[in-house]
Amino acid sequence: MLAKELVADSAIHLLYNSINQTEKTAMTKAELLDRRYLRMAQIWAENSYCTRRQVGALIVKDKMIISDGYNGTPSGFPNVCEGENGLTLPYVLHAEANAITKIARSNNNSDGATLYVTDAPCIECAKLIIQAGIKRVVYARSYRLTDGIELLEQAGISVEHINDCSTKE
Repeated sequence: MLAKELVADSAIHLLYNSINQTEKTAMTKAELLDRRYLRMAQIWAENSYCTRRQVGALIVKDKMIISDGYNGTPSGFPNVCEGENGLTLPYVLHAEANAITKIARSNNNSDGATLYVTDAPCIECAKLIIQAGIKRVVYARSYRLTDGIELLEQAGISVEHINDCSTKE
């Protein structure tokens, strides 16, 4: 009887360890994917003509990038984001707004999607994110104003700050 209990206990222990390892692997894969999408958003930000700050955004749904955006001027405007005083011109669009409006012009939708953005969303972009049905926001750089993040959290949107986008362990 003792041998049977030992075998059963050993089998339970092996099963527990394999489940635990599977959870660890799945979590690690999800974290790696988040970091990779954030790095891709950083690369996409390089398309911006803005000199003060280049911001990139990706909208991902079901592990597919369904939209992208970077901060810049509306279509048909000169690619100049800052005035002579060095301040951002009022008509410059944020990366999140560009990505969300691209969705609006397509046959796709962002219901339940994740937004990866290089910088924390402002309050205006937070409103757009909520209305677009995006359920999760992952960002890399914090901003001095936190009202956008606070609004997203108040709306029940999952917000995650990943300071280091590297995938090295």
